[in-house]
Amino acid sequence: MFGNTFGRLFRVTTCGESYGGGLAVIADGVPAGIRLTNEMIQEELDKRKPGQSELDSPRKEADIAKIFAGIGQEGLTTGAPVGIIVHNVDMHAIHVEQYRKVKHLFRPGHAEYTFFVKYGEHYDWCGAGRASGRETVGRVAGGAVAKQVLLRENIEVLAYVKESFGIKARDMGFDEVKKNYRKNPLNCPDLAAAEKMIAKILKIKEEGDTCGGVVEIIARGVPAGLGEPVFDKLSATIAHGLMSIGAVKGVEIGAGFGVARLKGSECNDPPYIKNGQIRFRTNNAGGFLGGITNGEDLVIRMAVKPTPTISIAQDSIDKSTMKEERLAAITRRDVTICPRIYPVAEAMVRIAVLDALFMWKGWEALQKKS
Repeated sequence: MFGNTFGRLFRVTTCGESYGGGLAVIADGVPAGIRLTNEMIQEELDKRKPGQSELDSPRKEADIAKIFAGIGQEGLTTGAPVGIIVHNVDMHAIHVEQYRKVKHLFRPGHAEYTFFVKYGEHYDWCGAGRASGRETVGRVAGGAVAKQVLLRENIEVLAYVKESFGIKARDMGFDEVKKNYRKNPLNCPDLAAAEKMIAKILKIKEEGDTCGGVVEIIARGVPAGLGEPVFDKLSATIAHGLMSIGAVKGVEIGAGFGVARLKGSECNDPPYIKNGQIRFRTNNAGGFLGGITNGEDLVIRMAVKPTPTISIAQDSIDKSTMKEERLAAITRRDVTICPRIYPVAEAMVRIAVLDALFMWKGWEALQKKS
């Protein structure tokens, strides 16, 4: 299996499965002298761990992070790769048997068919393996490392639930999002809209079904100049990172698909001078021009599909007999992935931004000497 590393200078490599012994991440390229503790990693992991509300999977994973490499005796990074491990603890025989009973069936909406085609009979059928949402533990831990470096550079990244099953939060700026961050189980900073969203989600849960939504990510303090103008646009790298999350089916930046309905005079962001700095009066570009950051907030949204595991019977195929069957799953699941996927989005944006910052700082230093 290839493709378990993201980034070029700041690189995050993850491993682990839903029902294996645990999940681990190696963060390579961490500067020396950064204070990094288990508690800092834990703060991020606690945002995505299951079993915290009626909206989550009832799986009871503590998701306790342990840094096992890359930290010196003073609690500061040494410049060596940082290693973090999180052990799986809620893996009882009854849950394994639930998967074993239906392992011959392809679950609709899951990656089992493509994993079977690619890896054959030995693919991991228990809890979806590397295709499970549990795989994102390593991403969040790696993003927590990136966060500590970015904070030193005064760069903040926040994500929140913008929309759930057609119910939309009003447009909100970074400061208001930060003020109401994590004020409810859904992490929707529009508190009135959040109540309506949660009520609808719980109704869908009673029906044995699931729903999706939209998560918006805002990055503040990102300097102008990050990203390369052709294949390695930072906007493209961020889209790559977000689209690599299993449940994400679409990404848009700034005005996104709305630009198709605008005139050029409406879409362009006019520049102006503020305190001797170039700023932009609007941000339809979402903080990017030519794929390179322009100094405004990065604004990105991602579409999250409904959890594919549902209790309603669906058509399937028995791979052992190649006959059509019916399947109604009884395994644990989230009624919506949105309340636990936003920290994964934050992590991927942080990793991408920090990687681009490394490249820009290095190139800028050499350019100044020429």
